[in-house]
Amino acid sequence: MAKNRGTGVTVYRKKWNINIGVVIFGVVFIYLAVTVLLYLTGNHISAYEVREGSILRDNAYTGFIVRNETVISAEGDGYVNYFAPEGSKVGAKTAVYSLSDEKLDFTEVQPEEEELSTDERDAVFVKTQDFTENFYPEQFNDVYTLKSSIGSILEKKSNQSRQEQLNAMLSEGALGLNVFQADTPGIVIYGTDGYEEITISDVTKDMIEKQNYDPFEFQNNASVKAGDPVYKVITEDTWTVAIVLDEAAAQELINMDSIRVQFSKDHETSVADLAVYNTAKGDLAFLTFDSSMVRYAKERYLDIELIIEDESGLKIPKSAVVEKDFYVVPDSYLSQGGKSREQGVLIDGKGENTEFKKAEIYYRDNENNMVYLDPDAFEEGTVLQKPDSADTYQLKEKNALKGVYNINKGYAVFREVKILCESEEYYIVESGNDYGLANYDHIALIGADVRENDVVF
Repeated sequence: MAKNRGTGVTVYRKKWNINIGVVIFGVVFIYLAVTVLLYLTGNHISAYEVREGSILRDNAYTGFIVRNETVISAEGDGYVNYFAPEGSKVGAKTAVYSLSDEKLDFTEVQPEEEELSTDERDAVFVKTQDFTENFYPEQFNDVYTLKSSIGSILEKKSNQSRQEQLNAMLSEGALGLNVFQADTPGIVIYGTDGYEEITISDVTKDMIEKQNYDPFEFQNNASVKAGDPVYKVITEDTWTVAIVLDEAAAQELINMDSIRVQFSKDHETSVADLAVYNTAKGDLAFLTFDSSMVRYAKERYLDIELIIEDESGLKIPKSAVVEKDFYVVPDSYLSQGGKSREQGVLIDGKGENTEFKKAEIYYRDNENNMVYLDPDAFEEGTVLQKPDSADTYQLKEKNALKGVYNINKGYAVFREVKILCESEEYYIVESGNDYGLANYDHIALIGADVRENDVVF
């Protein structure tokens, strides 16, 4: 206590009081400052969300069609008119064409008078709706496919009208009108291109590349002489598409005996038998089908895509995948710790009691009955003891696993991946693996920047 001599007033030293609010604020401020500093100076890990996806790898070609075709010649002079719709299948003794001394006068049916049947209207509606729902601007070729499909329906309707008029002329006994029937069953086509007698052994690179191709279409009411071609008939369902391969594609396909093919015209797919041959002018592949010929009976050249790979699974970036070494241990050395259900191994105490150590399994090789354990969890040379046995196993053999770092919980955990296929930037990996990834998991985008148990901001 001190006294003020001038005034006689006693001055007390002020007692310092702790403000708990200020202390808490200070602690929080320091924590935030340290957190911000660590964030600014730390290694930032970009995350990637795993999603289901697929990779389709295909090669596009224009192919040359080889099939069994027979050209039918006119049996006399006159003007030809056709009964059977082009592309339809006819049997033996089916009326195909007629010859007349003069051009036939067909009544032109006005569009408003020629009504489509219910089935025909439904067919047009279905094709138009399918086109509308699945059209993409980059697939503009689909417009021509739709046009061809609807045109075929209208052409069939027009052919029916012509057939009815031809039948009426025959029943009225029109002079000089003779009908000729098919001798061989098959698909009728009203045109030739000079390749009807070509076999697989005759195919050349120039043919496939459409050199000097000059097709000819037959018309109704056209004048023909005896012996002139009037139609051709395709007699078998088996047909072959020949394509030219570059050297890389030939090497990739040479050991394959079948392949899935998509037809650009209608996006239908089919499996073809595959054979690759090396010729003096290049590598040729022959794709043989045993069905679907009628859809492309009018075509000599066909745009196709060879589907080399088509895999679905979990899609991840290549940058996320790393390799990590693991101890390989027989699964018979796994144990459970006391009353807990935690899985681990028994560490040999060298004469003393064994010690249970929890161990995470990163992969299980069921074929060889081995499990993969993280080497960072054990000292080098650690000896394991087999449960209920005197057998021991020293940790030394290692195998590498490909995987990614899962960061769902805020820290990095290695997860093994099984790669199914790849593109330039992505892998498709197997889903449903107990030790792998699941849809919507988050992984480190750059796997090389992460280590096991790293905290991820």
